[in-house]
Amino acid sequence: MPGGGCLGTALNQGGKSVKISVEHIKEAAAHIGANIHCTPLFFSRTFSEISDNMVYLKAENLQRTGSFKIRGALNKIYNLPRSERERGVIAISAGNHAQGVALAATKAGIPSTIVMPETAPIAKVVATRGYGAEVKLYGNVFDECAALAQEIQAKSGATLLHPFDDLHVIAGQGTVGLEIYSQLKELEVVMVPVGGGGLIAGTALALKGLKPSLKIVGVEAEGAASMKYSLTKGAVRGIDTAKTLADGIAVKKPSVLTYDLVQRYVDGIVTVTEEEIANAILMLAERAKLIVEGAGAAPLAALLNGKLPYRGKRIVVLLSGGNIDVNILAQIIERGLVQAGRRIKINTQLEDKPGQLHQLLGILAELGANIINIYHHRGKMGVELGVAEVELDLETRDLEHTQRIYAYLNGRGYKTEYAGWKNRKGNG
Repeated sequence: MPGGGCLGTALNQGGKSVKISVEHIKEAAAHIGANIHCTPLFFSRTFSEISDNMVYLKAENLQRTGSFKIRGALNKIYNLPRSERERGVIAISAGNHAQGVALAATKAGIPSTIVMPETAPIAKVVATRGYGAEVKLYGNVFDECAALAQEIQAKSGATLLHPFDDLHVIAGQGTVGLEIYSQLKELEVVMVPVGGGGLIAGTALALKGLKPSLKIVGVEAEGAASMKYSLTKGAVRGIDTAKTLADGIAVKKPSVLTYDLVQRYVDGIVTVTEEEIANAILMLAERAKLIVEGAGAAPLAALLNGKLPYRGKRIVVLLSGGNIDVNILAQIIERGLVQAGRRIKINTQLEDKPGQLHQLLGILAELGANIINIYHHRGKMGVELGVAEVELDLETRDLEHTQRIYAYLNGRGYKTEYAGWKNRKGNG
């Protein structure tokens, strides 16, 4: 797949031959450097031990606007002719691209309009407006948003800023690669999330130009693997659906530009499941103290789940963004605690007389369980007269602790079963 060298040639939609090189990416870095953070590269002992490699985390989740997207937006706007700058820019996005374009335009002193679906999370709408953009809420899907954007563009003459199908955007995203190399010249493998392909195209071009021997691996969600599908077909192809909690890489079709660069400079594409992404988000929060969105966690998910053959390598995992919906994060944390046996719901039955509930709670305290919620039902249908059902939401130490509590209660005559997770190990 990779072709080496530092010059990438691609075809745009009009069939015109265009070129991009490491020098273009270095120019982009000079143009945008004052308006972005050089994000840190953290060594992770935990993830190194798990994967049997030397793992470094490139924390673009700590970038301005919470993702790498501002890099490409800044470089594109910098390269706009004066006449186009005066008319402003327009973008279609419900996420990171929206916020990146909004802040980049504000920094350049030009107007920006972002068309977002009416279903966009309120937090992202507020953030985009806070960065200085005029936000238009319209429709529920991309095509509906695109129709309004084209209408606004026709009236205003604003430049439509594409999230990945643009050489200046790709060059801007490629500045991440320059930073990584400056921070760790001994790197051997770089793992990058893949959606439309702008980030991995620019990053791979930059790094392969600086160190041709290193390996670049892209990571897609199984439910949105359009780049991998295109590569297997030998040409750009779309997929019917792109459904994943990693909404930042939920792209149905890459562009010709990004596809060509990926084909030339990327050594492979692997995919990860939703469960693997969710677990990686949880581990980053708990073990690395980093809040990362689904797209940003995908590369770590691939590494921790053995999707790569590497051992003993210096591997950089690119955490592309941290703009995760807090409700989704709460669900992931809750689910992760349940799977680890650290959160459990059980139903048990008591004689309906004074002191029985107090006795049960005393047993749980002795066993070291922390009670989060408790529900006492005396008249529930299906429960015998003279019996009360108690539903308990417990915090426990681990799966072994959970199983010990369950076994002890049943051994003391309490009719106990798991509530909500019937297939849990230890419930028969």
